[in-house]
Amino acid sequence: MRDLRLTHGGFYRHFRSKEDLFVAAFEQGLKQLAHYADSAVKHAPKGGELKTLIDYYLSLEHCDHPADGCPVAALTTEIGRRPGKVRGTFLNLFIKHTESTAKYMPGANDEERNRKVRLLFSGMAGTLNVARLIADTGQRKKFLEEARKFYFDAVKQ
Repeated sequence: MRDLRLTHGGFYRHFRSKEDLFVAAFEQGLKQLAHYADSAVKHAPKGGELKTLIDYYLSLEHCDHPADGCPVAALTTEIGRRPGKVRGTFLNLFIKHTESTAKYMPGANDEERNRKVRLLFSGMAGTLNVARLIADTGQRKKFLEEARKFYFDAVKQ
């Protein structure tokens, strides 16, 4: 904050509460994740967008940099401890974020695609957390490779 010439009090005055600050940080993290995902998809072959998203999300690079990665993987355990109203805000942000990805998901209709992408994203966030437990880089890489194959095969059906 010193670099921005802000005091802690000056910074926190921009938010009504710590919960508002937490929500804003989560929302910004989702925007950053969407930006990276959009960049990856731009370079994907036609029809390969979903595989590209799965490959990006479950990459060793994404796994090894949690501070710059997915806020869902990083913060859901903490969000679960928040009051219901606040959790609802996080859930709405999560749903909005995943809806932008649903267009790449196979399915009979929007409802099915949205449901599948929420489940995919939830599973991948958990997978990312488990991968971060694996100290050996080779084992972590293998685990992520297996997970990418599993999720891609699962969504093709």
